[in-house]
Amino acid sequence: MNLQTFFLFHPKAALAFSGGVDSAYLLYAAKQMHCDLRAYFVQSQFQPEFELQDAQRFTEQLGIPLTVLPCDILQHPLVVENGPLRCYHCKTALFTALWERARMDGYPLLLDGTNASDRTDDRPGMRALEELEVRSPLRECGLTKADIRSLSKEAGLFTWDKPAYACLATRIPTGTSITAEQLEHVERSEQILSSLGFSDLRVRTENGSACLELPHPQFIRAVQLHQEIRTALSPYFKRVLLNLAPRD
Repeated sequence: MNLQTFFLFHPKAALAFSGGVDSAYLLYAAKQMHCDLRAYFVQSQFQPEFELQDAQRFTEQLGIPLTVLPCDILQHPLVVENGPLRCYHCKTALFTALWERARMDGYPLLLDGTNASDRTDDRPGMRALEELEVRSPLRECGLTKADIRSLSKEAGLFTWDKPAYACLATRIPTGTSITAEQLEHVERSEQILSSLGFSDLRVRTENGSACLELPHPQFIRAVQLHQEIRTALSPYFKRVLLNLAPRD
């Protein structure tokens, strides 16, 4: 099956739209096929501001309306607890809210941007999507991340080379309760590092310290700017460490 066939049988659907590479291409492809695909962005404390800005920019360029759905994810105790099944509980809460809004707006199907490169085994979040009957056209049609980047580049989409970005909750160790303050500190620290020229990075927290994960080519720059980085992040963390295992 290809996307054209999928949308031939499912011409009207709601899309959980993150503004990332995968859901952006899916939205673009649906428009090219003249489908009624409505984009919904769930705005929670786990999503940084730039993701919403990218989602708004992309949908404006396509001329497609974007529905922003606020969700206070920290009101869910099993999410805040941050146990091994946090992602399951989070996805269940977010996609239940999405389903409710989609059905209210008259959409009989809910889609997400999972692709054929994404592992689906032993992933609690994927189990939640399966239980809620969320469809993943990119995965079902065998489109890998490399395929989607290539197709996006051909289409001239600004998202084609956008780095993958996991939610802010992944920066906090499993078993450590999640607070709004921790999430704000992580987001602000990653914004600061981006402004210093770093990219595709993570700031992970543990015991009051920030551990930076950077691609290997950026290690030298981190050492050169170590004092500036320490000073900039000092309002949020007692220590700033560099993980010597580079990000792939």
